[in-house]
Amino acid sequence: MEQALYGPGGFFVSGPGPAAHFRTSVHASPIFAAALFRLLGRVDAALGHPCRLDVVDVGAGRGELLGALLTLAAAEPGAGTPPLRDRLRLTAVERAGRPDGLPDDIAWVSEIPNGTVGLSVATEWLDNVPLDLAVRARDGWRYLLVDPTTGVEAPGERVDPADADWLDRWWPAAGADSLAEIGRSRDVAWAGAVGSVDRGLAVAVDYGHQRDDRPVAGSLTGYRGGRQVVPVPDGSCDVTAHVAVDSVASAGARVARCAYTLVPQREALRALGADGGRPPLSLAASDPAGYVRALAAASTAAELTDPAGLGGHWWLLQPVGVALDPFMAR
Repeated sequence: MEQALYGPGGFFVSGPGPAAHFRTSVHASPIFAAALFRLLGRVDAALGHPCRLDVVDVGAGRGELLGALLTLAAAEPGAGTPPLRDRLRLTAVERAGRPDGLPDDIAWVSEIPNGTVGLSVATEWLDNVPLDLAVRARDGWRYLLVDPTTGVEAPGERVDPADADWLDRWWPAAGADSLAEIGRSRDVAWAGAVGSVDRGLAVAVDYGHQRDDRPVAGSLTGYRGGRQVVPVPDGSCDVTAHVAVDSVASAGARVARCAYTLVPQREALRALGADGGRPPLSLAASDPAGYVRALAAASTAAELTDPAGLGGHWWLLQPVGVALDPFMAR
């Protein structure tokens, strides 16, 4: 999986980027970036409007989210405290090369920087952190091996003690031939992302499941050209598996030493002002053009909150060194 996604010629380091193959919340609607911008405002206030406010996008694709946030910040009136646009420091973390045309205001790095004061966000990053799979045999869990050119799978050696401990805690034993995705590497990755924040909020947005609702057959799949395909790890397609969000959340909380919030995207976006509701029909008579714009916005918000689609994402919010309830009523 590591080689297929991030090795020479890997899916995420070559070609036009993820947007050419699948639709994420960032690509689906500007409402998603607007909601995160509102969340950034709450983080800024909780931090006391620092002279430098970081936004770190982990797994930044081609920088689309940070570009949208930069545009929103530029449109802020900037009254009162020093304008947000003058204090923002935007950093994209991505293993692909810097794309052409990216604004100079956005830094481009391959590793998560330390010392963040502000917001660290990872949108559909953890599902692409490589992991091992295990198959349940009569003598316990064994690693699932795969031919990287054909995708043919076969059981291998018994899992090592560390992976066995993770499975015992986070993936309940199932029947013979059931599959498990060993999320220990995602726990380590998220703990590292949380640990890079000095003060602020770390946010992960991803498809996932919890201990009592693990997929018996696993969730590993592939995407290419907008279609779901067999996840052959040859670099020609995305290879992704849903995230054990409860395990990841626990790992981050141990680093931050404070509680986290875990909510469905539907709930998170509505709390941040994207409710997906239709505009009143009376607006069509008084402001036809405004009604059409509001109707289009409601349609894209509905896509983001649809539980059968992008609304099925989880939002994991981990405060670090700051008292913050990001969904506190205003």
